[in-house]
Amino acid sequence: MESGLTLTLAVVGAMLLACGPLRAETLSEAMVKAYQSSPQLNADRARQRGTDENVPQALAGYRPQLVASLSAGLQAVRNTLPDNTIQGATLRPWTIGVTVSQVLFNGFRTANSVRVAEYQVLSGREALRNTGQGVLLDAVTAYMNVLANQALVEAQRTNVAVLREIQATTRKRLDAGDVTPTDTAQAEARLSRGLADLNAAEVAFAISRATYAQVIGEPPGQLAAATPVDRFSPQTMPASIETAGHEHPAVLGAGYDVDVAQTTIKVAEGSLLPTVAAQASASRSKDSDSTLSTFATDQASILGQINVPIYDGGTAASQTRQAKELASQSRLVLEQVRNQSRTAVVGAWVSNEGSKVALTAAESEVKAADVALQGVRREAAGGQRTTIDVLNAQQDLTSARTRQIQAQHDRVIASYTLLSAVGRLDIRTLNLNTPDYLPEAHYHQVRDAWHGVRTPSGQ
Repeated sequence: MESGLTLTLAVVGAMLLACGPLRAETLSEAMVKAYQSSPQLNADRARQRGTDENVPQALAGYRPQLVASLSAGLQAVRNTLPDNTIQGATLRPWTIGVTVSQVLFNGFRTANSVRVAEYQVLSGREALRNTGQGVLLDAVTAYMNVLANQALVEAQRTNVAVLREIQATTRKRLDAGDVTPTDTAQAEARLSRGLADLNAAEVAFAISRATYAQVIGEPPGQLAAATPVDRFSPQTMPASIETAGHEHPAVLGAGYDVDVAQTTIKVAEGSLLPTVAAQASASRSKDSDSTLSTFATDQASILGQINVPIYDGGTAASQTRQAKELASQSRLVLEQVRNQSRTAVVGAWVSNEGSKVALTAAESEVKAADVALQGVRREAAGGQRTTIDVLNAQQDLTSARTRQIQAQHDRVIASYTLLSAVGRLDIRTLNLNTPDYLPEAHYHQVRDAWHGVRTPSGQ
C-alpha cells in the first residue's frame, strides 16, 4: 500500500492530466505566454525603441536645416513736417523669407555622435536580451513552484490520511488493552503536526499560484512535468565560463558601454576644433508707406561662416576630462561585470551538479524509507515495535518525499539557471513556439527617417 503512495512531480502531472478534461500545459507553453505578455519585457522593448531614435537624431547633424519665416502687421506712423504740419498713415508691412543652413564641418562631432548613438543601440539590445532571460527564468521558477507545491500538498494529504489510519488503529488497540494512552496521545500529536504541515503546504501552493498568474499572465491550470535542459549548456565548467564571456548579454552590453564612453571623448574634443557652416536665404518685404521711394525689397544671400574657438571659459576642456574619467569607469565596470558573470557561472554550474546528486540521493531515500516503514508496520503488528516507531517511520517517509519533490524542483531550475548564466536562455535556443522580437526591425524603420512624427506602430 505504502509503496504506491510515493509521489513525484511526474506522477502528479500524470494524475492531473488523467483527471482533467483539458490537456496539461507544458513549461514551454508557459514560457511563451510570459515572453509575449510580460509588462517588464514589453516596457524594455519600448525603451529600446526610444533608444533607436538617438541614431536619426545624430544623423540630423549631416542634414540641412530649413526655416521659413513670415511677419505681417499694422504700423501707425506720424510724421511732423518743417512747417509743423502732421502727416499720419497706417502701414501694413510684411516680410516673407526662407533660410537654409548647412554645417560643413564641426570637428567630427556629428560623425562621432552617430557612432555613440549606434553603440547605445547595441548596448540597449543586450540589455533587452538580458531582460528576456530574466523573464524566462522567472517563468520557469513560477512554473516549478506551482508544480512542486502542488505535489507537496498531495504528499501532506497522503501523510494525514495515513496518520488518521494509525490513530484509528491505535484507539482500537487501546480499547483492546494492547497499547497505553501514551500511544494514543503520540498518534494524535503526530496527526496534529500533519494537519499543520498540510495547511502550510496549501498556503505555499496558493501563494505560488498567485505568483504564477503575475509572471505568466494568467492563473495556472493543469501543469505537465518539466525536464532539465542540460543539453543546451556547455559540458564543462571552463567551457561555460568562456561561453559566458562571449555570449552573456550583460558582458556584451558592458563592452558596448565602453565603446560609447570612448567615442564620447571624441565628441567632447570636437568642441575644441573649428566649425564651418554655409547659409543661404531669400526674402521679400513690402511696405505701404507712400513716402518711401521703394515699395518692395527682394533679397538673396549665400554666406559662409567659420568659427574658431579660442577660449570658452574652460567648458570644453572640462567636458573632455569628464568624458575620459567616465571612459575609465566604464572599463572598470566591464571588468566587474566579467567577474560577476564568471562567479555566476561557477555558482550555477556547482548548483546544477549538486542538484543531480541531491535528486539521486532523495530518490534512494524515498525507496529506503518506504521499505523501512513497511517493515516497522509488520513488526508493530507482531508486537515487536511500538506506535512511536511506526509514527517515526511514517514521518521519515514523508520527509523523504518532501526532499525528493524539492530536489526535482531544484534540478529543473538549476539547469535553466546555468543556461541563463552562460547567456543562452532565449526562445531560439529553447526553440519555443513564438515569433522572436527583433529590435533591429524597428531600428531600420526609423534610422533614415527624415520626417514624420508617427511611430512605425502608428502612434
